[in-house]
Amino acid sequence: MAEAHFLMLYNTLTRRKEEFLPLDAKNVRMYVCGPTVYDYAHIGNARPVIVFDVLFRLLRRMYGEKHVTYVRNITDVDDKINARAAEEGVSIRELTERTAKQFHEDIKALGVLPPTVEPRATEHIEEMKALIEALIANGHAYVAEGHALFHVPSMPDYGKLSNRSLDEMAAGARVEVAPYKKDPMDFVLWKPSKPGEPSWPSPAGIEEPGRPGWHIECSAMAEKHLGPVFDIHGGGIDLVFPHHENEIAQSRCAHDTKVMARYWLHNGFLQVEGEKMSKSLGNFITIHDLLKDWPGEVVRFNMLRTHYRQPIDWTKKSLEESKATLDRWGEIADRTGGSLVKGALPDSGVIDALKDDLNTPLAIARLHELAKEAKAGSDPACEMWLASAALMGFDVNRWHSPVQSADLVEITDPDLAVRVKSLVAQRGEARKTKNFKEADRIRDELAASGVLLKDAKDPATGEIVTTWELAR
Repeated sequence: MAEAHFLMLYNTLTRRKEEFLPLDAKNVRMYVCGPTVYDYAHIGNARPVIVFDVLFRLLRRMYGEKHVTYVRNITDVDDKINARAAEEGVSIRELTERTAKQFHEDIKALGVLPPTVEPRATEHIEEMKALIEALIANGHAYVAEGHALFHVPSMPDYGKLSNRSLDEMAAGARVEVAPYKKDPMDFVLWKPSKPGEPSWPSPAGIEEPGRPGWHIECSAMAEKHLGPVFDIHGGGIDLVFPHHENEIAQSRCAHDTKVMARYWLHNGFLQVEGEKMSKSLGNFITIHDLLKDWPGEVVRFNMLRTHYRQPIDWTKKSLEESKATLDRWGEIADRTGGSLVKGALPDSGVIDALKDDLNTPLAIARLHELAKEAKAGSDPACEMWLASAALMGFDVNRWHSPVQSADLVEITDPDLAVRVKSLVAQRGEARKTKNFKEADRIRDELAASGVLLKDAKDPATGEIVTTWELAR
């Protein structure tokens, strides 16, 4: 069966599933909001990281690895960062370097590819200032008491992404009502820095040094690396308002464009054991802590069992089910050694499912079907299964039991190698004298130490030759 030609994505901006048509098929561009690096990332942060990694992989397959640019930023200037650095008595740079490193180590275990570009907010201050100055010059922003603010009423269709009127947004928004604002909904582009906080020379019209607001950071980084208009903008549904709404306002009004990104994708909320995740409830789970008890492959698989737009209930039971599935699939990986056959192609059914708005549950269902065929001894199904799993970002090598060869053990643990060879020789003598009880005892003793024996007939002599390897 030929795979579907079109990629369909649900666009939050239009509230419908649409065919994805890139602006330039030779440079497909995607931006996803990354972490604010002040602490370990929580499991809710892992969801967009995994979801948009799947989309990145699919786009690379469709358009070619060299023709997809994926930007995921790091926010390293923020009120939370300032507060945490002061609390720990460390510099802001030390805190952000440490937590960014922690983030990278944790998500690597989840099997995600690195983005094409990973910009840091503090490295794009000049781009932010240029955007702010452009907004002031064209009447969409103003300066008041050391602040630069975006004037929301200057944009007639503000609120289109979240599909709410200004009155509705004002009623539900947590905005600072300050006397220097022309309108309560106006939001900060630049603000004065307090003593001890990071600061930079301000945009034209503001004398004192200051620092950027949160929303302007993503607008500047996206423009720098993807241009004023690009293909896909992604993130969690909690970012639709105000963050993404304000990004759109800044970018469109600065460049007088109809859109910032043509497709907006948002993953659903995550709760834990039926409740909202929070530190006060004691169910706040970081990726780092989760990985102490569960392999990254299990975490990734468990996340993709639910369609990305649906809410997900993160439970211990679901993790156990995911691990059980991967354990069963590991039997196939053991048979193949976990190595992809050169030229093996993913299954068209898996690809079609992913092209249907990243329907990972359907793709996993198809992987189950392929697994049955592979277990029945179908080599083509096995190869296709491996290629399909790889497309979804599953590292099959983590599923099967890795082993060390006897030659490698002689290098890494020579004492163990001497002991094993002695016992293998004793077992061989026991088999020759038909003392099978002793031979089985030795085999079991070795198995308890992780040593796997393989008996095979030598074609030349007809004698049984025993080889061994060590499960790690």
